[in-house]
Amino acid sequence: MHVFEAVASRYSCRAFLPTPVPEAVVRDILARAARAPSAGNMQPWRVYALAGKRVEELKALLAPRMATELPKGEGAEYVIYPEPLTEPYRSRRFEVGEMLYRSIGVAREDRPARYRQYARNYEFFGAPVALFFAREKAHGPAQWADIGGFLQTVALVARGHGLHTCPQQAWVSFHKTVRAFLKLPDNLMIYSGMALGYADETAPINSWRSPREPLDSYASFEGFPTDG
Repeated sequence: MHVFEAVASRYSCRAFLPTPVPEAVVRDILARAARAPSAGNMQPWRVYALAGKRVEELKALLAPRMATELPKGEGAEYVIYPEPLTEPYRSRRFEVGEMLYRSIGVAREDRPARYRQYARNYEFFGAPVALFFAREKAHGPAQWADIGGFLQTVALVARGHGLHTCPQQAWVSFHKTVRAFLKLPDNLMIYSGMALGYADETAPINSWRSPREPLDSYASFEGFPTDG
């Protein structure tokens, strides 16, 4: 798959087929993704890959808590969205949420149905593979950026294998449970989860794509030769 196609076809998949993904494929994805940019070549990422029984154990651990602990869970270990969320970011987030719930016929005022869908995060949307990305607590913004770049590269390499992903910072809300489950050392914290597998292309929730702003709204160009 050409890199242009991988970028264009990547989206946050929220319905997966149960088809297993071989460990060798997951290893290949993570090894290739390590070519992501890294300031000073620190490579500050740590990945925990789960499949099969381990995924089911984690899902079973959280399932009884979904009805009473959403959306806050245990409280996030870091702030995902700034407060207050200013424009234009607030409108963009609102719009994509409306698109998601509209695709599955859930009205905005139907909070129980919205929470049931949100709880699907903690089932990895049915994906057979779960990835957790951890970072050193002592590291700063540059290393956070590195891990974000690594996560994106994982998503793109996965497309080369015909797989889809869904980055899931929602797992930060259950960081205590994840920490204990993964036996995370004290110096690390969870940055994000990620579901990995084959997309269910027939699922309505996978039928829409989040919009992107036009290039000239976020980029400026100076000093380039005039065409002609």
